[in-house]
Amino acid sequence: MSTTTSLERFAPIVVDDPADSRLDDIRNLNKSDSRPDLPGGKGLVIAEGTLIVPRLVRSRFPLRAVFGTRQKLALLADGLTASEADIAETVPWFELDREVLAAAAGFDLHRGLLATADRAPELSVDEVLSGATTLAVMEGVGDHENIGALFRNAAGMGVDGVVFGAACADPLYRRSVRVSMGHVLTVPFATLPGTTTTWQRSLDQLKEQGFRVVSMTPAGTVDLWDAMDTDKVAILVGAEGQGLTEHAMAATDVRARIPMSPGTDSLNVATSAAIAFYERLRVQSQRAGQ
Repeated sequence: MSTTTSLERFAPIVVDDPADSRLDDIRNLNKSDSRPDLPGGKGLVIAEGTLIVPRLVRSRFPLRAVFGTRQKLALLADGLTASEADIAETVPWFELDREVLAAAAGFDLHRGLLATADRAPELSVDEVLSGATTLAVMEGVGDHENIGALFRNAAGMGVDGVVFGAACADPLYRRSVRVSMGHVLTVPFATLPGTTTTWQRSLDQLKEQGFRVVSMTPAGTVDLWDAMDTDKVAILVGAEGQGLTEHAMAATDVRARIPMSPGTDSLNVATSAAIAFYERLRVQSQRAGQ
């Protein structure tokens, strides 16, 4: 099938006025107080580019619309699987030139392709725990890029789900979605109940399901690899700078450290998590080969 024929299936609608209300889903993406992905506003999920948009299409988030230049729309149409195309065909596709897209969004989108979706109800903790053997748990991670990077690392190294403690940023913010390469849309996540000083009690829910809860800290009492050799592990990481609170670490089963060269004390949270995820994957592979 030719690219032209593939795109014709989706009957893209040409929009040449950036003020057209049909572009409101992608309007003012650079405005912190009115962007359409704010949870208190429209609360949309926004994906960018030909690699990430298909992940949104096949995710649990209900697709709303696709926007892009003709070239990028054609690339998307030609690359969709049959099942993805069936879903994408149910929403409008809007064809814009680069200038109109930039005027609506508020800046030049060099990827030239966007898709929007509604937020789905958040999964319950029990749903994320069901069938899982490796989890990531975050406390106080407020940087959207770190959250996105952690999800990308989790997807690449077989982590089954992510659980949020208190004071974490919105994982569905556009920047998080972009940095995660769309994996925040594919790796299941849920939020533990409680405030900044009480959420740690909810870690008991993980322990009751058989998880060893491991806190990552430079002051750990065991090396990382010694903490990973068990049937189920939940790896707890904290915010940049302060790391995990004492309340959180006190609620875990073990405090683990990454052995590091003299003169260094810590790593970026997403990097630390990636090392833990890899070590967990390595241990699982060894256990499976026994």
